[in-house]
Amino acid sequence: MSISTLIDDYVAGPGQLREAIAGMSPEQIDAAPVAGKWSTRQVICHIADFEPVYADRMKRVVCEENPPLRGGDPDQFAAALAYNARDIEEELALIEAVRNHTARILRTLPDPAFARTGTHSVDGALSLETLLQRITGHIPHHARFIEEKRRMLESA
Repeated sequence: MSISTLIDDYVAGPGQLREAIAGMSPEQIDAAPVAGKWSTRQVICHIADFEPVYADRMKRVVCEENPPLRGGDPDQFAAALAYNARDIEEELALIEAVRNHTARILRTLPDPAFARTGTHSVDGALSLETLLQRITGHIPHHARFIEEKRRMLESA
């Protein structure tokens, strides 16, 4: 896949997320029909929390020589960052804004820049391309779980 196509997919992610939750009631957004799994609101908050993290990682790789990239525990974020009190529309707007902002920067880079690396605290060396691939796949990964929740709620 070309870098340009990868960036296009990255920018398209928020639309896929909006589509995944279209028509869900507030009760469905907050329901957790799969035992031990997050509600749709919690999933969206998780995505919104990690968009700026990945944007920062990518910017550091662009600007710095082999920067350290700190990991983050999604469960700690969920436990401490008021997921149940957050507004879905604000979260979606944040996701869209971060992706549009970051994509504008990424589109200015020559392809060789995507081979630049940073060192993640858990995963080791990660290239800019790998970081972009990971965050681009984050929404489709979670959209599948949202669809699973919807099916369970509709069959209940």
